[in-house]
Amino acid sequence: MTAVSPDLLRRFDVPGPRYTSYPTADRFVEAFGQEDYVLALQERRSGALAKALPLSLYVHIPFCASLCYYCACNKIITRRHDRAEVYLRYLGREIDLHTAHCGVGQAVSQLHLGGGTPTFLSDAGLQELMRMLRRSFSLAPGGEYSIEVDPRTVDAGRLALLAQLGFNRLSLGVQDFDPQVQKAVHRVQPAEQVFALRESARALGFDSMNVDLIYGLPHQTPQSFERTLAQVTQLRSERIALYAYAHLPERFKSQRRIPFAALPSASDRVLMLARALDAFTDAGYVYVGMDHFALPSDALAVAKRQGRLHRNFQGYSTRPECDLVGLGVSAIGRVGATYSQNAKTLAEYCDFLDQGRLPVVRGLALTRDDLVRRAAIMALMCQGKLLFEPMEQAWLIDFRQYFAAELAQLEDMAQQGLLRVGAEGIEVSPTGWFLVRAIAMVFDRYLQADRNRARFSRII
Repeated sequence: MTAVSPDLLRRFDVPGPRYTSYPTADRFVEAFGQEDYVLALQERRSGALAKALPLSLYVHIPFCASLCYYCACNKIITRRHDRAEVYLRYLGREIDLHTAHCGVGQAVSQLHLGGGTPTFLSDAGLQELMRMLRRSFSLAPGGEYSIEVDPRTVDAGRLALLAQLGFNRLSLGVQDFDPQVQKAVHRVQPAEQVFALRESARALGFDSMNVDLIYGLPHQTPQSFERTLAQVTQLRSERIALYAYAHLPERFKSQRRIPFAALPSASDRVLMLARALDAFTDAGYVYVGMDHFALPSDALAVAKRQGRLHRNFQGYSTRPECDLVGLGVSAIGRVGATYSQNAKTLAEYCDFLDQGRLPVVRGLALTRDDLVRRAAIMALMCQGKLLFEPMEQAWLIDFRQYFAAELAQLEDMAQQGLLRVGAEGIEVSPTGWFLVRAIAMVFDRYLQADRNRARFSRII
């Protein structure tokens, strides 16, 4: 049975945010700087509730040994591993500045190393990074400790080191198993390599492995992608993240190496997504939401069933909403009712730290309306329902009056079978869950006022 029809996917194939935050990062302003962030850290340190809640940490490792043409991440292409050694020293300074403001020994229940390629770091570098983090923070037993892995940079021995360092979750960048597609995006990695790592991860007892896939890449066809889907379902990773490739060569220089003529048509992209939805649901995966699938026994699927799903800058999470400290160049954090982002270039990042300053260059202090709308959007994105009474009690609003314009916009989606608006609230339908990003966009005040949405990737 088709999970959602291609026609419906085409109808809602519009540009829009992914809502790892609200307001989204494009709304951050340079008027928010280090002083504002330090104040947020100090308020957390003095607040009783914040002390009782653990932190989430994100560490950005920007280095990659080779360039993947599709990539839109903040990265530095180099084969000089000594640059990573210098970078670790600056990370140490940033960590020390944080603990100076929020205290040593703050509990951490979630850690994610992203990039770039975190496994660009040598074994000694990974050990040093974890030593610095454990020296300054208290990593709670049973927490989620994940790292993004380029299969070309690890083997069974390196996975054993990661397990020894405390990592219990892996995220592998696969993108596509087709050799022609891999060559076109400059990321050649045989399927056998990924399957071998999967077996090693099982033997080492990792709690979960995620596999990243991308559809819409050059030379992909519905038929070739179907072969990749069959291999991925055979791999049986606990989680799958399926992303749409956004071709924005005017913004990302590396994408200029991908000829537009080699990209699949819009109709083929929709067909690839529809077939992926079918393939993964037929293979027993739960559609968690927003491109994420998980086996029913995985913590993410369990959290969805139990209504405990959350969302942060890394995507869906099983951990309750908590403050996030972002470390490293371009890293984004969330502390209290603020968002912050570090300098995006390595030179500027290091310059701030040489001055003894946290490298925050922009951010946002959320207004009351931002907080109300964030609560509405996250309820839809995570629970698939938005109940009126709890919102009214929490924010002292009349929901139908406050969101009158939004409720009117939802009428068409209700007629399409994406949701139901009842006396108690809004409930997303099973079909609507595949298009929940479009539903959430209705409550985005900034997006509704700004019709220039081309800077966002398309939903499909």
